[in-house]
Amino acid sequence: MSIQTAIEAKLRERFAPESLDVINESHLHAGHHHVEHGREETFDGTGETHFRVRIVSAAFAGMSRVERHRAVNEALADQLRAGLHALAIEPTAPGEKTRR
Repeated sequence: MSIQTAIEAKLRERFAPESLDVINESHLHAGHHHVEHGREETFDGTGETHFRVRIVSAAFAGMSRVERHRAVNEALADQLRAGLHALAIEPTAPGEKTRR
């Protein structure tokens, strides 16, 4: 199972979103430097390491922005531990303004 598919499945299960977009942005980070296994490397932009999540769910109603981010991070803890390098999160409750 791809990382993107796993992210989508976990977020659907945890938040029952009315809308969910999981966007692989790894290619946007080609040429960036990061530390991997104790040494600096240049990222080639391939794979599934950088994602943006746009999610609209009633589960976020009444939660602060920080609480929403924590909830998404908790739901994706396995992926974050397994090498997901960056996760941009845009969580909203139904009826709230989104960035789309």
